[in-house]
Amino acid sequence: MNPSPHALTHWSAQQVATIAADGTDRLPVLTASDIVPIDPAHDFWDMWQIARADGSTVFVDGRSYWFFLGTPRFDDPEARHDAARIYLTSHGSDGWRLHGTTFPDGFSPGSREWSGSAVLAKDGETLTMYFTAAGRRDGPHSFEQRLFETVGRFLVEGEDARTDNWSPPIESVAADGKCYRVADEVKAPATGIKGFRDPGFFRDPATGHDHLLFVGSAAWTDAQLDGLIGIASRDRPDAPWQLGTPLVDAIGVNSELERPHIILRDGLYYLFWSTQAKRFAPGLPAPTGLYAMVAERMTGPWRPVNGSGLVAGNPTAEPTQAYCWWVTGEGQVAAFVDYAGLNGADASADVTLRRARFGGTAAPFFQLDFAGDRVTIAGSGAPTG
Repeated sequence: MNPSPHALTHWSAQQVATIAADGTDRLPVLTASDIVPIDPAHDFWDMWQIARADGSTVFVDGRSYWFFLGTPRFDDPEARHDAARIYLTSHGSDGWRLHGTTFPDGFSPGSREWSGSAVLAKDGETLTMYFTAAGRRDGPHSFEQRLFETVGRFLVEGEDARTDNWSPPIESVAADGKCYRVADEVKAPATGIKGFRDPGFFRDPATGHDHLLFVGSAAWTDAQLDGLIGIASRDRPDAPWQLGTPLVDAIGVNSELERPHIILRDGLYYLFWSTQAKRFAPGLPAPTGLYAMVAERMTGPWRPVNGSGLVAGNPTAEPTQAYCWWVTGEGQVAAFVDYAGLNGADASADVTLRRARFGGTAAPFFQLDFAGDRVTIAGSGAPTG
């Protein structure tokens, strides 16, 4: 692996600077009818669907199955990150159903469970979960992040669904401290935590090789804006993961390229991620949104879609209304409702306002149109299968 920044694609300030203030790449303002709780007693955020190794979404009797990070509703929704667990839900014509926590109590190697991805085997039951263990179970609080995987069962029985029989979680791959900074901070700085999290599975049909994408921080620079999209790969399912040269860096531009994942469309590879406006360098006109690059092959070179990388951003009127966009193999996009309906108010120092305006539920699905290097918002609509 070559940690040199010249060996990977740089997302530049010049590209980001071309983003328009209110273009067709902005999502509509959410209305009250758009914000429907999955469960009134819980807050839910980052999500990923149960998919097959080829990226297609799994449907059982017309329902798709999704994992969310979740907690009981706290007085301050920002407290959720320190108690997050992975919950199983499903979506169908009647909306969302909550099926309960994914792992048993005390299962995770971390003090809380953060985002990942899930792959269902051909038998329709064997499920591999890739996830982030944050902190250490029974240890002091920290923002340490490690990538783990476990294999269990996914079962649907009538209107109920569950997961069980999870194997002991094993660490998929660890940061090397040379290319990828070890994410082990004890306290979260105001500028954001360093990253080694969010494993997103992708099998490349061109080679048959498996890949895990993840958000990382560059170890070869002291720049505060040091975001990477990292990769680990293996040439067969029973082989160990090997760290590879990052796919994309945003050094000097952005500190956090979250939830990276790839889908294939018309022979092209589309690499998606989410990031927040506050993670960009000062002065860049970039919204909190879904971003992407495209390439003819996994090895690149990668180029930003739409010239700038922006696919779908929050509207200027409600810049924090949604976050964590996840694109399925069918081009459907899910997200969660973050702080919506603020009408210009600042919730950062007002717990009551945060509680009143935090959605903590799924945002409406929407569809993307793909045309080479252009990816655009096509409209709303729930996934079907």
